[in-house]
Amino acid sequence: MFIGISTNDYSSLQFSEPSLVDAYAGTGNAHSIAANRISYFFDLQGPSYAVDTACSSSLVSVHLAMQSLRSGESDMALAGGVNLLLTPKLTIAFSHARMIAPDGRCKTFDSTADGYVRGEGCGIVVLKRLADAIKDNDNILGLIRGSAINHDGRSNGLTAPNGLSQQAVIRMALKNAEVTPDQISYIEAHGTGTPLGDPIEFNALKSVFDESHNQNNKLALGSVKTNIGHLEAAAGVAGLIKVLLALNKNIIPPHLHLKELNPQIKIDGTSIIIPTTPKEWPDDKDGSRFAGVSSFGFGGTNAHLVVESWKNGIEDETQFKTKLNSKNQDFHI
Repeated sequence: MFIGISTNDYSSLQFSEPSLVDAYAGTGNAHSIAANRISYFFDLQGPSYAVDTACSSSLVSVHLAMQSLRSGESDMALAGGVNLLLTPKLTIAFSHARMIAPDGRCKTFDSTADGYVRGEGCGIVVLKRLADAIKDNDNILGLIRGSAINHDGRSNGLTAPNGLSQQAVIRMALKNAEVTPDQISYIEAHGTGTPLGDPIEFNALKSVFDESHNQNNKLALGSVKTNIGHLEAAAGVAGLIKVLLALNKNIIPPHLHLKELNPQIKIDGTSIIIPTTPKEWPDDKDGSRFAGVSSFGFGGTNAHLVVESWKNGIEDETQFKTKLNSKNQDFHI
């Protein structure tokens, strides 16, 4: 069990009044128990812990789960994150910091982007090594080819993204996945909808991918935050689930609330597009599709996954053996 969790609204409610504190207040509000109690309930005896890297928590959880599977420590892993909004206190604090969009709309990459929108939800994926998934006749939704995490180090401030670190974590994930930049056809961006963060992320993606793509091989960008808001500790796994659904439907969903690009985002002359209507997602020449998923924590911890499509039951023997024997392409969801 690997659970991303970073807020403690329930604890704030319960501990605000001493008369509300009972025998279960301590255990019920410990972040560790969010993972440990699930392991207890299902009698799961492998690693079990909570992960807090702020907004990148759930994608870091997936990365750590993969490491556990690779080492043989686990044979199956549940990874994801959760975020619940039970009090207004943190929203008030973020509003004072001018981080929240006043109109309640996440306008990622738009000229009117003025902050993020807090959302709540929970997402979990089940991970296994590919060989085990095939043997167990599992329904495979996709393959995680590789992943990477890093930190911004010293940047311009606590909440200021570091574009060079974003580039680095993406390049590390591609190397780990043994995938070249030109194979990636879609990026699920962190895309919070802030006037500072959006251009930095776009320029980082442009630096990594623009030269490897062309007018016949464009890179599409999107952010699920325009649909459901920013799930904070659960944001990364929400993006991963969106990518898996898109891969299985062969459709890149539309990016919402984009009317006019942020003037700091120079997309003309690049091979990058931001679809605002549904876009067909065809296979590449090798019969696969590849996507990247980014999640960046406001404390500076960045994560990136490389995901590949999978067609249950119609892989030919050569393709199957190639995937099965690859040291990195060994996890399915």
